[in-house]
Amino acid sequence: MLDRLRALRMDTTPVREHRDFRLLLVSGTVFLFGAMITYVAIPYQVYALTGSNLMVGMIGLVELVPLVVFGLWGGALADHFDRRRLLITAGLAQAVLVAVLAVNAFLDEPKIWLIFVLGALLTSASALQRPSREALMPRTVRHDQIAAAQALTSFGAQMAMLAGPLVGGLLIAYVGIGWCFVIDVVGITVAALMFVAMKPYPHTVETTPPSLRSIADGIAYGVRRRDLLGTYAVDLAAMFLAMPVVLFPALAEEVYGDPEVLGLLYAAGTVGAVLATVTSGWITRVHLHGRAIVVAAMVYGGFIALAGLAPNLWVALTFFTLAGAADMISGIFRGTVWNQTIPEHMRGRLAGIEMLSYSLGPQMGQVRGGFVADAWSPRAAVVSGGLACVGGVAVTALWLRDFWTYDARTDEHAVAERESRIRVAQG
Repeated sequence: MLDRLRALRMDTTPVREHRDFRLLLVSGTVFLFGAMITYVAIPYQVYALTGSNLMVGMIGLVELVPLVVFGLWGGALADHFDRRRLLITAGLAQAVLVAVLAVNAFLDEPKIWLIFVLGALLTSASALQRPSREALMPRTVRHDQIAAAQALTSFGAQMAMLAGPLVGGLLIAYVGIGWCFVIDVVGITVAALMFVAMKPYPHTVETTPPSLRSIADGIAYGVRRRDLLGTYAVDLAAMFLAMPVVLFPALAEEVYGDPEVLGLLYAAGTVGAVLATVTSGWITRVHLHGRAIVVAAMVYGGFIALAGLAPNLWVALTFFTLAGAADMISGIFRGTVWNQTIPEHMRGRLAGIEMLSYSLGPQMGQVRGGFVADAWSPRAAVVSGGLACVGGVAVTALWLRDFWTYDARTDEHAVAERESRIRVAQG
């Protein structure tokens, strides 16, 4: 029994063995901690100023085009330029934009139009940065450590996503929204300094200058590979149909009648994700990643639906927690497929596409959730989204049968990338 429990323990070997992975892990965690405080503050500020769920959902619509355009362009930049410098430059740009959000929040009458403009610009800078960060991670560890590194990266992200909303909720309740943005600026600055401390990672093969053609080549590559296409499609279906975050302000105010539970609602899924990562030792022994992704995503949708039906706050929080655990398991396996199979010269562009797959769904889901909540009710929006997620993921698995049968031990792309890493290591 004790041996089985030990087998569940998260593998921390990448942290112990690789300095730059530690820097990337800690900087990403610090960066996301501040970003999650802002993530809570912006929708709450919009809801407080307008009283409209649809206006909160419109934040996602305004950010949609910048996310697509700059996510793809950021991936193309990452496949040609120094990824570490891109991290630093885009991070500093975000610090400036969040500082302006802070100034606006401290005004007697904050300007709602400025929040939307800055939200779009902040999304642009973040979208430029994230492909470089995603593409760098596999370079900082050995190929056989990627699954463990993915779990550790997810653990750091989830800790930030747990602490950020809780701190954000407390700041909103006791000192005001403006201080949320101040804390975010500090986090971005600290993270940028850690990026500076990393060593350079020059490209190991000939690069492709950024262009529309290079972006199109990346998209074509991702679409041709049904294993990658399956990861994108499942994530889009789950997040677009079942992501409940946009409904949390309304649930806190209208259903549970207490705005101070907002932080708990944001944190519940993250608690589940943290529990999933700290018991992720078993993940490295699973090789049928496609099946794991599909099953976990369907379980996620089921728990979201149950949360909407829950009779009280604590039962709902339990189901949101379980949903977060299932979503994290799906996410770890998706990240493992991406990082173990995509060649170095394509990693930035594919990281941009990956970012869109796990960002577009929630962005579009905000609009869907806000519309359904205003037309029906917040509870109905949660339940219908969860049930639709189960059905949508099942249809995706039936459509992409090759994805369902993916095996990391024999997949041609996984084998080719393992051999490539060995050749580079041997000089």
